[in-house]
Amino acid sequence: MRTNLFIKVIVEHDKKEAPEKLGTELCRLLEKNYIVRKAELSSVAPVED
Repeated sequence: MRTNLFIKVIVEHDKKEAPEKLGTELCRLLEKNYIVRKAELSSVAPVED
């Protein structure tokens, strides 16, 4: 059985760090460390404080 999980993740980062790079790294870690067939970054939305 397969299930799609949609997870919202809010990260704090320096302005120098690209959020897309952080998302790609999170996907890579999910695929490596958990039973995840495929993880992908679908969008990036800045959060105003």
